[in-house]
Amino acid sequence: MNEANDHQRRYQEFLQLLPLTVSLAGLPTSDHGKYYTEEQIEARMFTIKHAYKAARQIVKESI
Repeated sequence: MNEANDHQRRYQEFLQLLPLTVSLAGLPTSDHGKYYTEEQIEARMFTIKHAYKAARQIVKESI
């Protein structure tokens, strides 16, 4: 039960930080009908991952 609660808490934290994460990542949206390559997606994932870590750090320092 504790593991399920931890998972839910982390998911909620992720959702709450998502707007800040996307803002920090600064990634443009794709044009309508235009898709990213696998390499571009991986690069964007890397950027989002690091932006999420930065967002968490900002919140920790602010609290």
